[in-house]
Amino acid sequence: MHETDQSPIPPAPNECCESGCDPCVWDIYYEELRKWQEQQKAKLDVEQVID
Repeated sequence: MHETDQSPIPPAPNECCESGCDPCVWDIYYEELRKWQEQQKAKLDVEQVID
């Protein structure tokens, strides 16, 4: 995942087949969301140090 200010887009309803895939599109989304949240927190921490 590339660093971005935009959060990951959740899968569309038709993108999950509900067959228990490993990884599921939702697993991938939640992992990307977790990484994005970490990046946003790190950015905020850096901005607070600079200010």
